[in-house]
Amino acid sequence: MSLPRSLQGRLLVLVSGIVLAVWLIAGVLSWLDAQNEIDRLLDSHLAQAAALLVMQDTQTIDSDEALDAPVLHPYAPRVVFQVFHEGRLGLHSANAPNQPMLPLGQRRASSFQTVEIDGSAWRIFAAPGLRHDIEVFVGEQIDSRTSILLAIMRSAFWPLAGALPLLAAGTWWAVRRGVAPLRELERTLTRRDPHALHHVVMTRAPQEMQPMLDALNRLFDRIRTALEAERRFTADAAHELRTPIAAIKAQAQVAIAETHAARRQHALAGVLDGCNRAGHLVDQLLLLARLEAQTPARHGDVDLAQVARRVLAELAPHAIGRAQHLELDAEEHCTISGNEVLIESLIRNLVDNAIRYSPAQSRIVVALSRREARVLLVVQDSGPGLSQSDIGRLGERFFRAGAAGQPGSGLGWSIIRRIAAVHGADVAASPSSMLGGLSVQVSFPASSVDPNQPAPR
Repeated sequence: MSLPRSLQGRLLVLVSGIVLAVWLIAGVLSWLDAQNEIDRLLDSHLAQAAALLVMQDTQTIDSDEALDAPVLHPYAPRVVFQVFHEGRLGLHSANAPNQPMLPLGQRRASSFQTVEIDGSAWRIFAAPGLRHDIEVFVGEQIDSRTSILLAIMRSAFWPLAGALPLLAAGTWWAVRRGVAPLRELERTLTRRDPHALHHVVMTRAPQEMQPMLDALNRLFDRIRTALEAERRFTADAAHELRTPIAAIKAQAQVAIAETHAARRQHALAGVLDGCNRAGHLVDQLLLLARLEAQTPARHGDVDLAQVARRVLAELAPHAIGRAQHLELDAEEHCTISGNEVLIESLIRNLVDNAIRYSPAQSRIVVALSRREARVLLVVQDSGPGLSQSDIGRLGERFFRAGAAGQPGSGLGWSIIRRIAAVHGADVAASPSSMLGGLSVQVSFPASSVDPNQPAPR
């Protein structure tokens, strides 16, 4: 039988089943115990009756005529006795058979036996008399013992049977009272506003429900964080995309209206530049949205030196076009555990910022080194640098210090800090003592496995 889907129904079925099973087991044990006690009690009565007959004066036994004992009790017909003298029935009860209930002539000690007489089972106690020629048999029908046992159990059963409905009603009340907090939680969630993401508070919630409430509140926190990130992404995209789209539209209008080929080409180049800016902004917004939503990223061993070489090779034409010197100073074994795509985005943002805000003929140095259990990435430039107040605001969304005339979204530092947080890295910015501009240090936990080292055989 399958259990009900309702928790209250399941508890009622299980508790009621257990109570009924225990009740039945207790009844069976009581039956067996009562039967044993009745057998012992009535056996002792048989033995006592036999002892009385043994001790009785034997004069009546020696008479030639067998004597019948009077019937003095309703149960008397179920109890018989026989006294044999020299193989002859001398004294017996009125309902006793004329034939001996047990074979005669077998000198035996007192003992109990169960035999069948005229289709009925009898419990017989045999005892020798005071003289060797006397044998005493006292018997009782087994049915009488069963009748007594049934009468005793019947008197005990009916109160217990009457208590079962009361016990079932009490169990139903207790279970319903026990699951009341679940119904209260259901009513609370039903009445709750669909847009409400605050915590569910139940002052009298049982201890077993607290982990469920904690998990539910943590889920609300995650949903609230995801919705806030989505709203920020939508607002940021609408705010930031407005400028490049307007610029693209203006350049396109100029290209349409312009009849001079050179100026039309210049306007079309402006359209392409605006599209590139818009595409870069969309990429930055999408990456930041994924980081703020805490989307898990696959981690593996990443060689920072290889990633830095690849990024600098991509950005080198941009630096050369601005007459800047781009340098890489990387030690060996600079391996960390992380996501290579995110690490590449972090280095690209750092180096791109240095290129973007440094003047012509400036130096940009990217250095990688290992310091015990940490790998240090340092990006320095010889640009104008930042004030302490501006350094403290790095990482604010859309904050662009010293960005006059420079394209950008103001999201680079937000992305840098989020990627660093995902990898357990520390980010710090300060004036560069070597080049005079800005120095950014990112300290990563080093990987315990170095792919540059040969694998053990």
